Amino acid sequence: MSELVPGGNLPLPEGAVTVRVPGPFDVSALVTDEGGKVRGDADFVFYNQPSAPGIRLSGDALTVDPRRLRAGAVRVTVVVSPADPATPLGRLPVPVLEVTRVSGGPLARFTPPRPRQETVLLLAELYRRGTGWKLRALGQGYADGLGGLARDFGVDVLDETPTTTGAGASGPTGTGRAAAAGPAFHAEPGSPRHGFPAAPTSPAHGSPELATPRDGTHPGARGTARPAPTGPHPPPTAFLTLVNSARTRAGSSPVALDPRLTEAARAHAFAMASAGRLGVEGADGVSVFQRVTATGFAYITVGEHLVSGPRNPAEFVEYCLRTEQPRRTLLDPAFTHTGLAYVSGGRSGDTYWTALWARPLTAADLTRTADEVVALTNRERAGAGLPSLAVDHHLAGAAQAYSTDMAVRAFYSHTSPEGTQPWDRAAAAGSTRRSIGENIACGQRSAAEVVEGWMNSPGHRANILKPDFTHIGVGFAGGGPAGTYWTQLFGA
Repeated sequence: MSELVPGGNLPLPEGAVTVRVPGPFDVSALVTDEGGKVRGDADFVFYNQPSAPGIRLSGDALTVDPRRLRAGAVRVTVVVSPADPATPLGRLPVPVLEVTRVSGGPLARFTPPRPRQETVLLLAELYRRGTGWKLRALGQGYADGLGGLARDFGVDVLDETPTTTGAGASGPTGTGRAAAAGPAFHAEPGSPRHGFPAAPTSPAHGSPELATPRDGTHPGARGTARPAPTGPHPPPTAFLTLVNSARTRAGSSPVALDPRLTEAARAHAFAMASAGRLGVEGADGVSVFQRVTATGFAYITVGEHLVSGPRNPAEFVEYCLRTEQPRRTLLDPAFTHTGLAYVSGGRSGDTYWTALWARPLTAADLTRTADEVVALTNRERAGAGLPSLAVDHHLAGAAQAYSTDMAVRAFYSHTSPEGTQPWDRAAAAGSTRRSIGENIACGQRSAAEVVEGWMNSPGHRANILKPDFTHIGVGFAGGGPAGTYWTQLFGA
């Protein structure tokens, strides 16, 4: 069975699978197509509507048969919310996703970072890739309830609860792709549209009446043609002035505009506007991080804002500063460079913004990051009464090469596309260690986040605290669909 971290993915076998989330939770699912939106009421499976073509909810378990989903469906997003609507997720046990074959046998388990103020969590998604299907662990949250989530997937939720609009209304929050909540604000493909002004406050948890998408059309069916995107627009000079003023007040050094980051931001903003939805990955299958590395910008850390709706740089920056996760990214002292672009029009008629934040990769930064991972790992071992691990340059070389390979070739697995295993790669790098273990992770933005994530996962924790291991090597690379790729290689 695979232990997944946020951003991790796993090929699914043919046939039906069961997705279960035990505990005091309501489980629901949204079926979407390439546009990231539902086609109508039947695409929202929840406690009052427990079935749709290819998917059925029974208690705490969803059974999904990708072969039987409605025509055009490419994604099933698994959602959890508290069974008691008055209780935030942060006060409940962490919702653990268990995936098994219907025919028997476990496939994967995913334990997300502990939610905070979120009341709804996007836990995972089953998505089509080529002719097959895969499972991706998410761990992204909403603070404004199931109604807010439904609206952002293109469903209207109608009830008698008064709603308000404006800056005081609560909106969705992202917990990121990292095993611990990261500094960046993410909107996964098919995930929340983070609009501006803030979305209406959501209705109380209950029995919402669901309607068709608000434009009255179904994607790919009837309806008027939408205008082509206009732009991308160049980064306004006012943006940098506003950003650096806020960073100075927070005690962070100013950032500089980088033309490569701006180029990547333009490409991604245009891709989102063309598809009519926000997403770290565009409809072309290219992630915003791959767009960055394609320009030749190598980074040691990266962050992004993917937002729709602001009309000018002042509104964009104001939105980022008033919401916790986006504010942390904008003010993060680790970033030294930025790029911005926005595109108007497209399928939804909205304005789509992409802001990128990064620190260029240097040999010194790479060494420092690997050293931090080793130090944090040894601190965990010391807390368990175990001796420290020594750095082995053969293991370090193999770990670095594998992180780079995963980022460049856009895969995430202990088994390489050629079928090599950790011990094969260690031996090829010159290691003569008799016993080899490996931890990998993707999406985490710092050494502290990745080690915390590994320690929160039983399988990875066991490697870190294995008494027999005596040596370690660490690798890091930026790029790929997840943005960052980490490898720990252990030896004895």
